[in-house]
Amino acid sequence: MSDLEEKKGAGTAPTAHAGRRPRALVWVAAAVVAVAAVAVAAWAQLAHRGPALYGFKVIAAYPHDPGAYTQGLVIEGGRLYEGTGRYGASSIRRVDLSTGRVEKIHAIDNEYFGEGIAILGNRLYELTWKSGLAFVYDLDTFNVVQTLQYPTEGWGLTHDAEHLILSDGSATLRFLDPATFKTIREITVSDGDQPVAKLNELEYIDGEIWSNVWYDDRIARISPADGRVLGWIDLADLYPKSARGSDDVLNGIAYDAAKRRLFVTGKNWPQLFEIDVMRK
Repeated sequence: MSDLEEKKGAGTAPTAHAGRRPRALVWVAAAVVAVAAVAVAAWAQLAHRGPALYGFKVIAAYPHDPGAYTQGLVIEGGRLYEGTGRYGASSIRRVDLSTGRVEKIHAIDNEYFGEGIAILGNRLYELTWKSGLAFVYDLDTFNVVQTLQYPTEGWGLTHDAEHLILSDGSATLRFLDPATFKTIREITVSDGDQPVAKLNELEYIDGEIWSNVWYDDRIARISPADGRVLGWIDLADLYPKSARGSDDVLNGIAYDAAKRRLFVTGKNWPQLFEIDVMRK
C-alpha cells in the first residue's frame, strides 16, 4: 500500500464514527421541533377557543305585567325595580316579585323614551333613549333629585359599585362617574375578532358584565377589563317566539346578590323567570 493510500485509509476511519453524531443531533433537533410544534398548536387552539356556552334551568316563574316594555330590571334590598319604555308609556316602578303587582310607579314625560336603570346607593338612575338625558331619583320617594347629560343614545345601565356602566346600542360600553356622567374609560365588546353590537340591558354579576343583545335570545357574559365575551347563555327556549310580538324580545336581567338568584324577562312578557345557568 502506498503512503497516499495509507493516508486516505487513515482519514476515512474516523469519518464513519463522526457521522453518527450529526445524525443523532439531527434526530434530537427534529424531536425538539416536533414537540415545540405540538405545544404551539395546543396553545393556538386554546387561545382561539370560543366563549363558553351555557344553557338554563327554570327554577320558578312569576307574574309580570304584559304591558311593561321592559328596559331595565334591578333587585335591590330584596325588592324588584323595573324601568319601562315607549313614548307616552315610560316609567320606573317598584314591583312585588311574587305577584307582579306594581307597588310604586313614576311616569316620565311623554317626550322621553325610558331605557335602562341602575341603583347605586340610595339613587336610582334612569336613561332615556335619544334625549341624552338621565334622571336620578331618590330610591324611596321616586322624586327627581338630579338630571345628567351624556352624548350618546342610552340603552342599558348597571354599575360595578364604583362606576355606572352604559350601553348605547353599539359594541362600546362606557364606565361613567356617577356624579357627573363623565366617561372614565371605554371597552369594545368582542367575540374573538368580531365586535358584538346592539348591547342592551346590563347587569353586573360576580365580576362580569352580563348583557342582553337586541333581537338575540342570548346573554353575553363580558370581561369588564377588556370587553372579551367570556360566554353565551342561550335562552331561546325560555319563552316561545310564537307567543311574542315582533318587538317582544328577551330583555331584562336582575341579580339578587344576597340570595344568589338570577331573574330574566322580556319586553311585554307575561312572566318573569328565575333561572339557574348551566354549562353546556
